[in-house]
Amino acid sequence: MVNFKPKFLRLNAVVIFSFIGLIPVLSQEKQPNILFIVSEDNGPEMGCYGTPIQTPNFDKLADQGVLFERAYVPQAGCSPSRAAFLTGLYPHQNGQIGLATWKYHMFNPSTPNIPTTLKLAGYTTGIIGKLHINPASAFYFDFKAIPSANFQRKEMSQYAEEAEEFMHNADKPFYLQVNHPDAHAPFIREVDGLPNSPLDAEDVDALPYMGANHPRLKEMTANYYNCMMRLDTYVGDLIAALKRTGKYENTLIVYIGDHGADILRGKRTSYEGGVRIPMIVSWPGKKLKPIRSKELVSTIDLFPTFLEAAGLQVPEYLPGKSLFPLLHQEEVNWREFLFTEFHVHSNHNPFIQRTVCNERYKLIHNLTHGRENPGYAFTFNHLIKYGDTEILKDADRQFKEAYELMKNPPEYELYDLEEDPYEFKNLSDNESYADILEQLKSALLSWQKETSDPLIDKEKAIRLFNLIQGVGTDQHPRVVVPYAAFMDPKLKFKQ
Repeated sequence: MVNFKPKFLRLNAVVIFSFIGLIPVLSQEKQPNILFIVSEDNGPEMGCYGTPIQTPNFDKLADQGVLFERAYVPQAGCSPSRAAFLTGLYPHQNGQIGLATWKYHMFNPSTPNIPTTLKLAGYTTGIIGKLHINPASAFYFDFKAIPSANFQRKEMSQYAEEAEEFMHNADKPFYLQVNHPDAHAPFIREVDGLPNSPLDAEDVDALPYMGANHPRLKEMTANYYNCMMRLDTYVGDLIAALKRTGKYENTLIVYIGDHGADILRGKRTSYEGGVRIPMIVSWPGKKLKPIRSKELVSTIDLFPTFLEAAGLQVPEYLPGKSLFPLLHQEEVNWREFLFTEFHVHSNHNPFIQRTVCNERYKLIHNLTHGRENPGYAFTFNHLIKYGDTEILKDADRQFKEAYELMKNPPEYELYDLEEDPYEFKNLSDNESYADILEQLKSALLSWQKETSDPLIDKEKAIRLFNLIQGVGTDQHPRVVVPYAAFMDPKLKFKQ
């Protein structure tokens, strides 16, 4: 893998788009349609992943293709996650390190991305639902519908209706990205009679990675599951619409969640509950053999995958890998390590982290350790409203210690995901794991160098943290944090 050079993103638009336009077509086969389904704020909580809820449409999609058991997003926040899968770059590479609503934005609007590249390759491109990346003009879509976030779930039947019209009328291969608002907060129990049999708190246990089974968390989990069951119906409607167009066989279907649930130790963290997602790929005409892949995959792998599907060359600068060998069960030397990161969501919760995992172990490097993590109080206040003592009073000592660690993290957190899948026992100070700790630290440092991570310098991470906190959360209009400045060593920073 070649090193990513940040200066690439400073090239002017003409040069970049000329480069893309000259990418040779590698295959003379008919280019497939691509239906890319993205849902809000949910991890792999569905029947086919082992959660005890009814999700027949997701289950059927998995039965006809490849279910990835260990799929991740580069950052557990909406805008950073979406910019990452559309550009194929980590947030620290493309610049979208925080929410677009807080004026965070990519370094360069000419950054190559999925819809614009496929458009240049002859595709008709469309998006239904929100984009939520700055600047929106960087992404070329021939067709747009329902651009709002729609967190109140209004007129949900329009998603499949708009999709069917677009897919039916496309006279060229199409790329359609459909973004569903479920399961974003608020967790709405029922919308238009869906799900048919809503769950209540007494029907469920709280999601295990929260670590407590308090009635408030059980209620939250029940309504989150209701969102997931409703989402399943909408995805079924979308697949049915595709079939009615007669283009089902020649369509590559990819489904992902954009990051984990907005639940304790989920969204806005580097824990598994935040960065681990569902990813299911089906390609009816290719008759993929149904498998459950255990390989480490990331949403940065989607851009290379879509390029290869379209018969285009995958540029060497992309850090991800096409999923084709895994889809076709080819012998391949896949990645040993997978990486994620965190910077900020809204300005309420900056905390700089870099993370690496291998087949079994996971290391979180808290670059701004020694400071209280603002995300801890923000998450409790945002979700619970009445303090952590009430929620955690029934939790055992190990779980309480995990929350204290989340509040005041050490420099390193090391977890054995096989023995401790919900990350409650930090092993970083355990001498028995010293070799594993050093191996993961070395892998993380190598990745930061390969991807030109400007925050490989911990002092810069601290300055970024201080800068965001200095900007604050009450600015009107909201202030852009000049993260791009960290790419230029000539600039000076205020402590």
